[in-house]
Parts: sequence; structure tokens; C-alpha cells
Amino acid sequence: MNSDYLALYDNQSKYADELNQNLSACKTEFLKSFCTKNSELISVCAPGRVNLIGEHIDYNDGFVLPMAIPLYTVIVGKLKPFDDNNNKNTVCRVKSLEASLGDKNYVEFDLSNLQKKDKSQNWANYIIGVVANFEGTVEPFDCVIKSNVPLGSGLSSSAALEVAMYTFLENLTNQFTSKENKALRCQKAEHEYASVPCGIMDQFISSMGKENNTLLIDCRSYESKLFALNDPDISVLVVNSNVKHHLEGSEYSSRRKQCEDVARIIGKKSLRDATLQDLQNNEEKIDREAYRRAKHAITEIERTLSASKALSGNDMTTFGQLMNQSHDSLRDDFNVSCAELDSLVEISRNSDGVLGSRMTGGGFGGCTVTLVKTSHVNEVIENIKQKYKGVASFYVCKPCEGARQIQ
Repeated sequence: MNSDYLALYDNQSKYADELNQNLSACKTEFLKSFCTKNSELISVCAPGRVNLIGEHIDYNDGFVLPMAIPLYTVIVGKLKPFDDNNNKNTVCRVKSLEASLGDKNYVEFDLSNLQKKDKSQNWANYIIGVVANFEGTVEPFDCVIKSNVPLGSGLSSSAALEVAMYTFLENLTNQFTSKENKALRCQKAEHEYASVPCGIMDQFISSMGKENNTLLIDCRSYESKLFALNDPDISVLVVNSNVKHHLEGSEYSSRRKQCEDVARIIGKKSLRDATLQDLQNNEEKIDREAYRRAKHAITEIERTLSASKALSGNDMTTFGQLMNQSHDSLRDDFNVSCAELDSLVEISRNSDGVLGSRMTGGGFGGCTVTLVKTSHVNEVIENIKQKYKGVASFYVCKPCEGARQIQ
């Protein structure tokens, strides 16, 4: 491993190779852990995502524009109707190959008692929550899980896990639902079992992603529309800062409350229905910090709609400018950026061929996303290696398909 970066995914074959390696690792571990011979296993995967624009506006009923990226959570398993003594089974057994879990990487739970696990095995609550919210009858199963969606990066490792598990259960039981309903049930699982009040974007794009397309999602109506992103001369570069400042829980809650308070003050259901003029007309009633928060939400909703229009016309210059404006607003008005993200964005913007760059995800660390001419991707990566004081990871991405069975 080179000392000036942690990971480099600079060609699409690397993603496919790693997916196949993780699939093989899951199958090998399944045979080792669950001692099943010569039986057909069910294999599925669900991708992570990067949000191109539309940050911190899902809870303001706004619009988001993510794309699925070819980093996947893989699940391999099969039904286990009888236990090892040939008695009727009610227990599910799950093993994760995530190294950071140590000896907490294995969990059992009884389908008749779907209780949450303690914090030491919180990862299992995402699994149990999906089982509890599955629209159909779940039978006992064994499975192995492996993911290369980096944890805590803002690329939606949790949604990839939830959607992969739901997809596994669908194929396991032959009970299928719509992609929209799958996403909503996975969101409910995260709310109830992981106690995370997430919006709908992550589960939607992991379930509904389409190759060579972004997905504009209306977070109020749950309607969505595909927009092509398939120009070979344009690349999406995701850079993981590999830092995470542990502030996001309380900071998220306070910003959400500020947005809701401002909407109430100006007499709107949410900031989706507000204009900058509404905000300015009520400026004296709103404290300065809350005013800035609302200003970001209102303008970010406008930027996201403008970005989708630019994308439909293949106006990537305008799209990049809107990305830049988004980051500046998140930094200055919403105050969720940090020194490392700002540094990555500045280095990227000062590189030739870059059309736009911004932080992506909740903030306080995680990733940036950069729109760059394909001919200049390597130059941008080298500039970051040389000038970024931290140690980054690089992912040159194309939009990929959502969750699916692996044949």
C-alpha cells in the first residue's frame, strides 16, 4: 500500500474484480461456518451511493440527486428449516466478514423474538430490523455478509446493508415487492432498530439505482426521475478524507430543529414551500444562525432542481458551478464542513479539468465528490496525494445498478 493513499479505484474492472472476490469470500466462509455441502446458495448485492447535490434537505421535503456507486454489500446464504438435530428451526445465523467487528461478527436471533441487540453488536440491528419489516413470511436462514462500502464515509454503508438483506429475503422466500416499498421498509427498519432518523435517499438509490443514471428524488412525494450521466468525457471522482469528527448526531438534530422552527415562523409546512423572499420578510423574527440554516435549505433545493435541468441538457459546466455553490453554502451557512473536506475541495477546484467539487453526505468528515474531465482525473488524484495533509482514498465512479441477485 502506497503511503500517500489508502485505496485507489481508478478503473471499472477493479470494482467488478472486488465484487467477485467478496462473493467468493462469502461462499467460502459459508461452507466453513455453516457446514453445508453441495447446496445452491442465494447471492445478492446492494450498492452504496454518492449524492451529487441536495444535501441536508431531505428532512426539509426537498430534492436530492444521488447515484449508486459500484461498492457493494454482498450477502450469501440459504434457508435452514431444520437445526443440526433435524428439529424444526426458528433461529437465523449471520456472520459478517467486517474485520473491525472482531469477535462481535457473529449473531443469532430467533424469528419469534426479534429484539434489538446491545451496542456491541449494533450492526446486527440493521439485519434484524429488516427481517422484522419484511413484507412477507421469513423462514430461518444462515448467511454471510461482506462489504467494501467504507464505514462512516457518507457513502451509505448502512443502507447498502439493509437493502442487500431485504433483497436476500426476497430471493430466499420468492416474495417480491416494488423497489419503492423495499426502500421504505428498509428506512423504517433503520428508524426502529438502529434508532437513526434517516431520510429516504439512501435506501431509494441503493434499491432503484440505474446504470449510467442519477436519480432525482422528491423527498416529499417519493416520486423519482432518472437523469442520464453517461458522457465518457466526464468522470465522477469520490475522495474519502478518512476523517470523521464525531459531532454529527447532535449537530444533525440541532440543524433539523432550526429548519423546522424557521418553517413554522414563516408559516410554511416545510422549507420546501419557502422562498428567500419569505425568509427575508421574517428576518427580524429569526436568530442569525437559524437564518443561515434556512437560507442553505431553500437555496439548495433550488440548486438541485437546476442541476437536474443542467444534466438533462448535458450542461456539465453549469452542473459543476452548482456543486461549488452547494459546498460553499454547506460550509458557510449550514456549517457542516470541516478543514479536511474544505482542503480536498480547494485542491480539486484548483486542478485543471475540474468542473465542480463539494462535500457530500452529512459532513464533519467523510467524502467529497468532484465532477472532472476524464482526461484530467489522474492529475487531480496526484494533486490531492501531494497537497492533502491527510491520507485519502479515491473512487472514480460510474453510476451502477441498484440491488440485485448475483447469478
